[in-house]
Amino acid sequence: MNRPLVITEDHDLLDDLLRVAAAAGAELDVVHAPAHARPYWNRAPLVVVGSDLADALAATGPPPRPRVLLVTRVPEDPDTWRKCVTVGAQAVLELPSAERRLVDEFADVVEPAARAGQVVCVAGGRGGAGASVLAASLAVSASRQRLHTLLVDADPLGGGLDLLLGQEEADGARWSDLVAREGRVSFTALQAALPTVAGLTLLSFHRGEVEPIPAEAMRSVLEAGLRGFDLVVVDLPRHPDSATVEALSRASTTLLVVTADVRGVLAAAQVLVGLRRHTGDVRAVVRSGVLDDEVVTTSLNVPYAGNLPDQPRLTAALNRGDVPPLGRRTALGRFCASFLHSMLRTEQ
Repeated sequence: MNRPLVITEDHDLLDDLLRVAAAAGAELDVVHAPAHARPYWNRAPLVVVGSDLADALAATGPPPRPRVLLVTRVPEDPDTWRKCVTVGAQAVLELPSAERRLVDEFADVVEPAARAGQVVCVAGGRGGAGASVLAASLAVSASRQRLHTLLVDADPLGGGLDLLLGQEEADGARWSDLVAREGRVSFTALQAALPTVAGLTLLSFHRGEVEPIPAEAMRSVLEAGLRGFDLVVVDLPRHPDSATVEALSRASTTLLVVTADVRGVLAAAQVLVGLRRHTGDVRAVVRSGVLDDEVVTTSLNVPYAGNLPDQPRLTAALNRGDVPPLGRRTALGRFCASFLHSMLRTEQ
C-alpha cells in the first residue's frame, strides 16, 4: 500500500507531522529534498509539502495532481498563498490549529473502505434488569456470525463488561486511555489498541474510580466504529448523560430491557422518557414476570422486541467468568439470533 508523502527539511515541522500521522494510524514516506520526491509524487495518495521547501519543489516542475497540501507553522504568513499556488496545493494548513483537519486527511487515505456499520444501544428499565448481559450477548453472537463487532461499555457504574465476560485482565486500552480524544480516530488504530474478547473488540472501564465519558470522546469512538465495524453495541446507563446522547443519536435501534412487574414497568417508563428525547426507535425486551408481555408493551407504548425468561444457568456461568451461553436451545441465544437476523434483513 502506498503511503502519504511528506516533503520538508524543517525538523520541528516533521515532528508535528509524524505525531499527527500516528494519531491517524498512518505511516509516512519522508523526503528532505524535492528531487527525491519524484518516485513518490504520482503514486502517493496524499502529498504534504512543508512551506520551507515549497519554492524549491516548484522549481522542479512537478506534474499537477490532486490531494496536495501545503503545511506551515508560521501563522498568517503573507507569502504562504503564493507558495500554495506554485506547488499546486489545494489547501494551506497552519499548525497547530489545523491538526484535526490533517488527522482526517491522513486517515482518509490510509483507512480501508468504510463499512457503514450500525449502532444498537441497550438500556435497562431498572437496575438488575439484565441490559449489560444482553448487550454482551448480542455482541458475542454477532461476532460468531462473522460480523466485525465493537462492544462499548458506556455505564461507568455498571461494573465493567470486561468483568462480565471474564476478561478483566485482558491487555488493551480502557476508557481512561481515551477520554482526552477529540476529532477523528482511526478505526484500525482503535481496534489495535483495544482488547479482543471472544472474537469481538471491547471498550470497557478500568477498575477503581471512574469519570464520566466526555461527549467528544464517545463521538470519536462511535464514528470510528461506524467506519470500521459492521455492528457497534453500546451498553447504556439508565440516566442519560452527554456521552449517552451521542450514542442514542446514532442508534438504529435501542433495546429497553423491562422486567414484567409493576415496579419494573414504572421504572422503565421513566427511563423511556429520557431515551425518546434522543432517539427514534426504542423496542422493549421483556424479562418474564407476573405481567403478560402485551400488558408491558401496551403500558409503555413501545414495539415488542422479544421475551427473555429467567435462566438460572446463565447466572452461574457469568459468576464463573464464562462468556454468556448462546446455544440455539437457550432463550438468550434464540433472541440474539432472531434480532440480528431481523436487523440484517432490514439493512438489506
